Amino acid sequence: MKLSHAWRRSAAVFDDENLVSCAGLVPVLELAEQAGLSVLLDEHVVFRCERIKSGAANPAAKLTSVIAGMVCGADSVDDLDVVRSGGMKKLFDAVYAPSTLGILLREFTHGHTRQLTRVLRGHLLALTTRTGVLAGIEERALVDIDSFLRPVYGHAKQGASFGHTKIANRQVLRKGLSPLATTISTANAAPVIAGIRLRAGKAGSGKGAASMVTEAVNTAKTAGAKNILVRGDSAYGNGKVIAAAVKAGAEFSFVLTKNQSVSRAIGAIADHAWTPVHYPGEVTDPDTGALISDAEVAEIGYTAFAGTTEAITARLIVRRVRDRNHLDELFPVWRYHPFFTNSTAPVTSADITHRQHAIIESVFADLIDGPMAHLPSGSFSANSAWTVLAAITHNLLRAAGTLIDRAHAVARGATLRRRLINVPARIARPQGHRTLHLPQHWPHTGQWNTLWNNTFSNNIRQVAV
Repeated sequence: MKLSHAWRRSAAVFDDENLVSCAGLVPVLELAEQAGLSVLLDEHVVFRCERIKSGAANPAAKLTSVIAGMVCGADSVDDLDVVRSGGMKKLFDAVYAPSTLGILLREFTHGHTRQLTRVLRGHLLALTTRTGVLAGIEERALVDIDSFLRPVYGHAKQGASFGHTKIANRQVLRKGLSPLATTISTANAAPVIAGIRLRAGKAGSGKGAASMVTEAVNTAKTAGAKNILVRGDSAYGNGKVIAAAVKAGAEFSFVLTKNQSVSRAIGAIADHAWTPVHYPGEVTDPDTGALISDAEVAEIGYTAFAGTTEAITARLIVRRVRDRNHLDELFPVWRYHPFFTNSTAPVTSADITHRQHAIIESVFADLIDGPMAHLPSGSFSANSAWTVLAAITHNLLRAAGTLIDRAHAVARGATLRRRLINVPARIARPQGHRTLHLPQHWPHTGQWNTLWNNTFSNNIRQVAV
C-alpha cells in the first residue's frame, strides 16, 4: 500500500463537527443506561462536605463521562478529552472537560469510594440480568481473589511504597500501588470484577481479603449462584480468609504455604495414592499412549491452623512433578504443590479446577492494557475512585461482548475497542432522523450491527436493584 496522491502541508484540517471517532460508544453507553448506571450513581454517590462545591456537582454525569472515556481507551485524566471531539456533543449530553472530571475525582474520600463500590456491585447484577455476562452462574460460580502491583514514579503519589512483585518469574521490589480484586466467572462466562480495592504498595497481599471474599460471595449469590468455589494462592490461604468463605456459604480452594505440618502430611501420603492428572490441552505419546506429563496428584485429610479458633479439617490435595534439575538421580526427585480445599470433586478434577485460578491474571492484563495503564492522580482517594471506575468499565465491555457472539464474549478489552468502539462515523439528519454513517467495508460490520441491534432491541430501560 502506498499513497495515491501528493499532499501539501495545508491539506489536513481538524474542522468537521459531524464526525466522531468512537461511534461504538452509542450502543455501549445505552447498555450501561439500560442497566441503570446513572440511577445507581445518583442514588449512591453523594457529596456533603465538598472542598470545591462546583467540583462535586452532578457527580453521576461526570462519572459517566469518565467511564465513557475509559471505554474508548483513556488511561489518564487528559485522555478523557476524547469524549469531546468532533460531534460527540451531538450524540451525548453532559460532556465534561478533563479538568472538571479531575476536580471531581480529587473530591473523593474513602467513604465515597465505598459508595462507588456499591455502584460496581449493583451495575454488575443489572448487567447479569440484561445480558449473558455470567451465563451458567446457576450451575457453578468461581470466585477468585488476587492482587497486582502498578508501578508509579516520582514522589507525588500518595500511598506509593515498595512492594513485592514477580517479573520474569523473579521476585523484585517495585514502588507502586497494589489493587486487590475479586472476580466471578463460570464455565461459560469470562471473569468479571466483583470488587476492587486500592492499597499501598507495601500492603500484604492478604490485607482486607476476608471482607472482599465475603462481598464477592454475596454478590454471586444475589446473581443466582448456589454452588460457589473461592480460589486463591498462598497469600490468601490463611484462617481468616478461609473462615470468611465458609461463613459466607462457599467452598474454598487455597494454596497453603509449606511448613513442617504440611510437609509431614505430604510425607504420609502412600506411594500407591498418586494418580496421573490429564490437564486440558495435554497430549499423549503416539507410541505408548501415555500422557506426556509427569504430574501426579494425591490427597490426604488435614487439619489446618490447628490450635487456633480458625482450625478446620478438609482435604489437602498435592500435585507433584519431577524436578527437572535432578533427572539423572537414581530415584525421582519431586516438587510438591499443596492446596487446601473442602470441595467434594474427584482429586484430579479438583486439581484442574484449582489451577484455573490463573484466569484472574487475564483480568489484570486487561486492566493494565486499558484504564489502569497509569494511576493518574497524586491523590490516593482519586486513584481509588479511578480503580473502581476501571472495574465498572471492564464489566460493561464484557457485557457488550456477550451481546455479539462467543468470541467477543471472551475478547480482550483492547480487541473490543479496536473492532467495535473506536469506529469513525459521520452524523447526518436525513428527513430529521439522526443517522450514523460508518465506513464502508468495515471488517467487523456484522458484529457491530449485532451489538447495535441487540442493544436497541427495545426502548425499555431496566432499573438496577
